[in-house]
Amino acid sequence: MTTSPPLQFREDLTLPARLAASAADRGAGAQLRTEQFLSWLAERRQAHHFIVERIPLSALEDWSFAPDTRNLGHHSGRFFSVEGLRVRTSQGPVREWYQPIIQQPEVGILGILAKEFDGVLHFLMQAKMEPGNPNLLQLSPTVQATRSNYSKVHRGADVKYIDYFTQPRQGSVLADVLQSEHGSWFYRKFNRNMLVRTDDEVPVDDDFCWLTLGQLGELLGLDNVVNMDARTVLACLPVASAQTRALHSDTELLSWFTGERARREVRTELIPLRAAVGWDRDTWAISHRAGRYFRVVAAAVEATNREVTGWTQPLFEPVAEGTTAFLTRRFDGVPHVLVHARAEGGFLDTVELGPTLQYTPENYAHLDAADHPAYAELLLDLDPSRIRYEAVHSEEGGRFLNATSRCLFIDAQDIGPDVPPGYRWVTPGQLNSLTRHGHYVNVQARTLLSCLNTGAVVL
Repeated sequence: MTTSPPLQFREDLTLPARLAASAADRGAGAQLRTEQFLSWLAERRQAHHFIVERIPLSALEDWSFAPDTRNLGHHSGRFFSVEGLRVRTSQGPVREWYQPIIQQPEVGILGILAKEFDGVLHFLMQAKMEPGNPNLLQLSPTVQATRSNYSKVHRGADVKYIDYFTQPRQGSVLADVLQSEHGSWFYRKFNRNMLVRTDDEVPVDDDFCWLTLGQLGELLGLDNVVNMDARTVLACLPVASAQTRALHSDTELLSWFTGERARREVRTELIPLRAAVGWDRDTWAISHRAGRYFRVVAAAVEATNREVTGWTQPLFEPVAEGTTAFLTRRFDGVPHVLVHARAEGGFLDTVELGPTLQYTPENYAHLDAADHPAYAELLLDLDPSRIRYEAVHSEEGGRFLNATSRCLFIDAQDIGPDVPPGYRWVTPGQLNSLTRHGHYVNVQARTLLSCLNTGAVVL
């Protein structure tokens, strides 16, 4: 007769309350008060040597354009390549287009280490330099590394704290999910988003600090402080939901979303970069002939606190700032946000749930108003009293240069339950539950959801 192993609870029923307590702890962390943080970040910036300079594409070291395809790749065959993409879709004002796209098949780790101090969960965050960040140094997860980084393809230093995530102890994982990256600039790219708890005594490197969720929420109210990789992990927290009712049941929501995926036709194919119609290469960039969308540029980087202290690389640089916004309102007292089942050429599946608005206004200036995104007219003369939250956040600074978005929650109590096809009112709790599964909620919506999970905005 064999002995059965002990059974476990399917979920840690205490975790949502512990996360809520951490989100309520806004002023004083175990190591650093919130008002001290910007001084600490400035000290970390001054403690290191950072330089980012634009260089001609021909000056890229260890990178080259393939003679046949003109694809841009690293000599190791690792990290990423810049290739061409052809997209055909059944909806929208433009039904076919070509573009450069980042092809990076390896799965990276975005991981935040959690530990209790005096009964309050804190999160180990890193002041990390990325060459594309507008202010270079931002708050990142404990670990933010591609497989090439932590397997040391670059022959650099070890990634600090990586073992907590590559070899987690049983019972230490609080969240672990593969989430998509930017579907407009990456081809079917996703990373492992992890939250891991420890009871160990953790030596804290000078560029790291422990913060509560509430402190992170306060910092999310500042421009360009909390980086994209930290925001996407914070969106995956299994927080408690106070809402037991919603305009649409969970089953109805999933059925609608499945129907959106089934009815949308998006055909994509990787093509040689030389075949990307409408894009030209000169000394400094690969650009669209109309001057819209983005450019592929090159940079030389020096950073004394990185695993490798100097390198060159390509970066995608958008031509203008984007807008990312949730319309929000209450139905019978229950807060809802308006999501959009959004198709992007680089998604693994046809659509993911995005914010109500996710667009760069300058890219639509040449189109008739009827071809602009739904609800875009609300931003033309937006009453400040309707803004529930506003901050500028930058996108992933390891691949994108000065890519920023104006992030908003906008009160829309005047918009009813009937919305255009492809849109649905959902509760924050419903949206949060979907982040426990990959490829449901896109990275822009996760940025806004991180603001809800940390208490940066209360609807």
